Amino acid sequence: MSFDVLVIGGGPAGLSAAINIRARGKSALVVSNPLEENPLWKSERVENYLGLPGVTGAELLTAMQKHAEADGVEFLAGKALSAAFMLDKWYVSVGSDVQEVKAVVLAAGVTREKKFPGEAELLGRGVSYCATCDGMLYRDRPVAVLGYSETARHEAEFLREIGCEVKYFDRPRDCVISGEGMVEQVLCGGETAKVDAVFILRPAMAPTDLFPGLGIENGYVQADRRMATGLPGVFAAGDCTGGPLQVAKAAGEGLIAGQSAAAYVDALARK
Repeated sequence: MSFDVLVIGGGPAGLSAAINIRARGKSALVVSNPLEENPLWKSERVENYLGLPGVTGAELLTAMQKHAEADGVEFLAGKALSAAFMLDKWYVSVGSDVQEVKAVVLAAGVTREKKFPGEAELLGRGVSYCATCDGMLYRDRPVAVLGYSETARHEAEFLREIGCEVKYFDRPRDCVISGEGMVEQVLCGGETAKVDAVFILRPAMAPTDLFPGLGIENGYVQADRRMATGLPGVFAAGDCTGGPLQVAKAAGEGLIAGQSAAAYVDALARK
């Protein structure tokens, strides 16, 4: 099944975008990690969301997702890994699958982790961002997983099931990946592991890794008042566009991004 708009991120911005896309008669697919991995989920009280003082982050996210589901929004658990634009369509890889869509709303929050030394240089030569995609290439071999969520632990277990010897580093901050042309070892927190691959399983890809050419200023995605970026059919909303990092701001920008994405799809149909 193909969709009109792919929404990357299942937080307030992404869900707001999705329901507004549906309100304008377009199909929407939300790609996201489990709700429990959203930073808002852990908030014990959200005091400044209009009309719902004192609600917990978990209650708010659950209500938003139920709203989206009731409106016909489709969901896919996973992480967007790469994107390519051809002939007025975006092709976005999510795990081992590719989604073909007419527009994209980027609402994946803030990616705070910087690349590790050696990560970019050895990408595709032992460095991977998806264990279930590339794990079979390293079956029965030693690998390292740099995990930042419960989902990452599940991917590490998949690697063990196919025979990999897995060294798991939990939320590492300081790592170095090295090797002569291919990954040979990783050093994290003073501990060295001799491995053939390193799976770096962050919750989301950095926006510029996912969409090369995306405008960034002070670490945030640049978007105009329609939440349009400089790339055709790509809109952005929520924390990824900058502060204030608040639910109300994210939901408002999501509304605009969803409306703009639907209008873009309509304009394509008139070409």
